[in-house]
Amino acid sequence: MSHGEAYAVVKGRVPAAEEKQSLYQQAAEALKGMLAGETESVLIMGTIAAVLHQSMPHYFWTGFYRVVGEELLVGSYQGTPACLRIAHGRGVCGSAWAEARTMLVRDVHAFPGHIACDARSASEIVVPWRDASGAVVAVLDVDSDQKAAFDEIDQKWLERLARDFPLA
Repeated sequence: MSHGEAYAVVKGRVPAAEEKQSLYQQAAEALKGMLAGETESVLIMGTIAAVLHQSMPHYFWTGFYRVVGEELLVGSYQGTPACLRIAHGRGVCGSAWAEARTMLVRDVHAFPGHIACDARSASEIVVPWRDASGAVVAVLDVDSDQKAAFDEIDQKWLERLARDFPLA
């Protein structure tokens, strides 16, 4: 089954609310079909990162960091080379993990302790990803090269995906 030709998004712009809703709806439907019955965490994370990154014009970097001991280790991602390890509570990703809540940052340069893996990143959203028991086992990190690219629409859809596709 081929999936790639459905994704031809032009990067570098923030879609209007109606378009953003539609893009997330299409991505969610695609993921539901692709991941039906799938339980392997690496496949789930890789597919989610690829579909979202290739669907959303405002996404610059999209990927997962996995909880390993007291660090987050980079996992499946799309985009430029990433920071490999992030300490608990450090930066946006480490803070989202430590607080077990979504962090929506409209200007990363104003976030205390922001970790600049790529200086072109301007805004970010990080969503904790849980296993079936509710423990945070990863975070989904999405960066944009546009300020204020993420809003409540992004948060709603990404949190929904986190609920729909828990990791093992």
